[in-house]
Amino acid sequence: MKKISMLKCINCGREHEEEEVKYVCNSCGGNLEVIYDYNLIKKRFNHDELKENRFYDIWRYSDLLPIEDLKDIPPLKIGYTPLYKNKKLADELDISELYIKDDTRNPSASFKDRASAVIVKRVVETLDEDKRIIATASTGNAASSLACISASVGVKNIIFVPETAPLPKITQLLVFGATVIMVKGTYDDAFDLCVKACEHFRWYNRNTGYNPYTREGKKTAAFEICEQLEWEVPDKVFVPVGDGNIISGIWKGFLEFKKIGFIDKLPKLVAVQAENSNAVYKAFQEKLNNIEPVSGETVCDSISVKIPRDGLGALISLRESEGFAVNVSDKEVISAMKEFASNTGIFAEPSAAAAYAGLKKAISEKKVDKGDSVLILITGSGLKDIETAKKSVPKAYKIQPEMKELEKIMVSINKQG
Repeated sequence: MKKISMLKCINCGREHEEEEVKYVCNSCGGNLEVIYDYNLIKKRFNHDELKENRFYDIWRYSDLLPIEDLKDIPPLKIGYTPLYKNKKLADELDISELYIKDDTRNPSASFKDRASAVIVKRVVETLDEDKRIIATASTGNAASSLACISASVGVKNIIFVPETAPLPKITQLLVFGATVIMVKGTYDDAFDLCVKACEHFRWYNRNTGYNPYTREGKKTAAFEICEQLEWEVPDKVFVPVGDGNIISGIWKGFLEFKKIGFIDKLPKLVAVQAENSNAVYKAFQEKLNNIEPVSGETVCDSISVKIPRDGLGALISLRESEGFAVNVSDKEVISAMKEFASNTGIFAEPSAAAAYAGLKKAISEKKVDKGDSVLILITGSGLKDIETAKKSVPKAYKIQPEMKELEKIMVSINKQG
């Protein structure tokens, strides 16, 4: 029996057979959601099966992924990233519990590896070898994750990035062997060019908020959170939001585990956006269903977007979960990078540190209660954007190799406390 029952448009509600559509709704062009036969899945996927499962990665949830089997899966360890409890920060923030889901530990140091792995696996399953060319547009992380996972199985890819993408991310792409097209424009310009190029050259399109199967990889983080917290969920989950595909994926994961009886409670989701790249925040605050474009200018390159391509999915997730959205400034994000790293030992890139900045903002706005358990999703490594990280820290001391000079510095440090 087929485990995928349909692909349903989140905008107009039209239902499609899996074979009749490739990326978006045939009626309105809206984003599609993969709907499974959950009654079938419940019969063969349960807690006992998970206990016996030897895969400690995203493939342990293969019954709820859009793949046929576990043959030819990418060999890299993707997912089942660490989940930490941080009592020190919880006490300082005056909340009950603080959990950190650290997706910097994925192969390309990004959450996006989850989606790329599912896309690459599907391409290997469904396309002849001579047609396996995957393209994507990205500000960096989705691109480097696709290049990384593709390299592990020998699949070619074409990457479109805005010319402002951080150099470490561009370097990752080139090292992994991707063909990199730097677009003189924004991420949105790169996205639109990628769509046209895929149609013209018949490449497979991985674009976030366009390819419905990216959400399927991202939802696995929610599965892991449930399992790692022994089938409990936090009261609130803070997610950095750009295109909106991560938060819609996280919500889908929680919903699916509730549908098959793995959990009995759902968390409230919190979308954290950067000022000037806050189209979802604005639409949520104004109770709109349409997403209006914004400038997209922010140091948080991974969530820098004028028009979120899965913005409606993000809004649905916030409303269904009874959550909310938070707006943070670049200044707050830069400050959060150092504060978070020095209290947790996790070096988060600006977009990921935004989740922590958003938590602090929400607490200051009294949107988080003292008794709340909170999880923040850290989606990318700070090593991907050293230039912004440097803005959050003082300069290192430079001295001659002499004790007198060191003693002077130590006196100065002790005075500073």
